[in-house]
Amino acid sequence: MNRAWIYIVLCSDGSYYVGSTTDLEQRINDHNSSRYEGYTSSRLPVKLLWSSEFSDIRYAFEYERKIKKWSRAKKEALMRGDYDLLHILSRSTAMKERRSV
Repeated sequence: MNRAWIYIVLCSDGSYYVGSTTDLEQRINDHNSSRYEGYTSSRLPVKLLWSSEFSDIRYAFEYERKIKKWSRAKKEALMRGDYDLLHILSRSTAMKERRSV
């Protein structure tokens, strides 16, 4: 299988965008050249903040879908490599979900 990446970019409005790709450098260039219409095309330029390599695009895409649902705080903890805080934030989210049921 081909290598793949999941990535987080910082948009010009301060928001984060999470994506996955098989060519990270090209994908960042695509974002900054407005090759595709979408979230980032109106928030240029974007700056790559974080990426992680996967052995298969399917795994990267699956992880992308999870991270897109995360809070800003959880994304920032991930980018810093603060796994203790990430665990705490994940637990607090799970507890909130249980209380709302």
